[in-house]
This record gives sequence, structure tokens and C-alpha cells, in this order.
Amino acid sequence: MIVKVPIRATLGLAATIVVSCLAIEARAEDASPWQRDGHSAVRLLAGSRSGAVLLGGIAFQLQPGWKTYWRTPGDSGVPPRFDFSKSENIEAVTILWPAPTKFDDGAGGHSLGYKNQIVLPLRIVAKNADKPVTLRADINYAVCEKLCIPVEANAELAFASVASTEDSALFAALDTVPKPASIGDPNPLTIRDVKRDGKSSVLVDVATSDTREVSLFVEGPTPDWALSVPTLREPSPPGVKRFSFELDGLPPGAKPEGAALKLTLVGGDRAYEFNINLN
Repeated sequence: MIVKVPIRATLGLAATIVVSCLAIEARAEDASPWQRDGHSAVRLLAGSRSGAVLLGGIAFQLQPGWKTYWRTPGDSGVPPRFDFSKSENIEAVTILWPAPTKFDDGAGGHSLGYKNQIVLPLRIVAKNADKPVTLRADINYAVCEKLCIPVEANAELAFASVASTEDSALFAALDTVPKPASIGDPNPLTIRDVKRDGKSSVLVDVATSDTREVSLFVEGPTPDWALSVPTLREPSPPGVKRFSFELDGLPPGAKPEGAALKLTLVGGDRAYEFNINLN
């Protein structure tokens, strides 16, 4: 049996196929292929190409029960490392870290990181806004369940789309990055006071109107500071949640007086970062 198809219908089908192929091609150009190991996958995302400052991302997928780590891994864990030096026409890359989750590390402490899926937004500055931009990343990270497994991956992605299909995912990831704040800001979640408690402890008073769990994380002025994860003191004074942490884990020769610390406060869907100088 011979089936006759009208020329107009044939052209319409061809046009549909062409459009669909272009859409698939555009989507492929906005994300690099997944680099997979036994328990995770990683790839690069490219936002829309506009001007000298671009938005990109590093996307991770983790198998159920597995996690990877924040820039400061907590009492245990391995922070990820990224090398963008092989990129083309890129002046600088800044990683914008979403607020982490606190996990029991199984040894009496806590690790800080992510489970399931996470996108780390990238702020990318091009050397020349009128020339092609290619991001190349050497990615080293660890995935952990009960034991940690190191992972190495290499990814490459050109920024070519005027309107990227990954824009919505990148902007959603930006919303999870802690917002800059100052002590005493009138936010629903804020740090009210930071003070020393003797020579070796620091107290942090947090004001919140939310009854959900609140977490506090602290980082030193350089990565070789290994400060402990703050713990909630019970009972806390009325109207506040009081956290404390010890001034241990300092590098040799370092003194806490005047040290520039970064405090990350997370509660519900809110997260803020505070930069302080310790008295």
C-alpha cells in the first residue's frame, strides 16, 4: 500500500524535526556532558552570553545516601578543589557557595556539605567581552557514604547562547547562596551579638522568629584554620538561640585576637553571611 503525504504536511514535519534538532543542539551547548563515576556525576552549565560578566555553574548529582562537601567540610571531610587556569578568554572565576547542610559524621562530630543535587554558581569575568569564552575546569572532590572516595573530572564548555536553557537553574542556585548581612540587621534571622567567653570560647546569639532548626558555621581568615562547628547551648537566654565554638584548630603562630571570621547562619529557606573581626 502506498501512502501519499501532502507536500505541505511533509514540509511541516521537516520543519518540526529541524526545530527540535536545533533545540536539542542549543540545550547541549548550554551544558557539558555529565562526567560520571560510580556514585556521582558532574558537569558545567553556561548562562546567557551578555557582556563581560557571565553566570555559569558546576552541577553535581549524587546517588541516594552519598554526599559531597562544602568549601569548609566541618569536623571531617574533604573540600572540593577547582582549577580553571586552562580556560580561554577568562580573567577570573568566583565560586558562589549555596548554604550547606550539617551531617553527623559518625565519629561524634559534624561534616558540612550537600546531598542529592547541587549547583555551585560561578561568576565569570571575561577578558574581552567581544571574543569567544570557553570554561575549562579540573574538578577534584570527594563523595562519601560511610567511606570517602576521591573523584577527578575534567569538563569544558563554551558560552555561546544569547538565551541559555540553563538560566532558570542558575538563578535558582543563586537564591540558595547566603546573603551578606551585618550584626544586628533587622532580618527575620540575624546574629544579635558575638562575644568571647574566656580565652578559648566564643558565644554567638542568634535572633529568629522561625521555630525550625537553625545552624551556624564558622570559618577562619585562611583555609588552614580548622575551627569546630558551633553547637547550640541549652538552655539559651530568652528570645535567642545561643551557639558556642572553641578557638582550637588554629594554624601555628596564629592568634584569635582581631582575626577576620566568616559566620554563615542558616534557618529554613534563609541564609546569611556575616564578616566580623574577633575581639
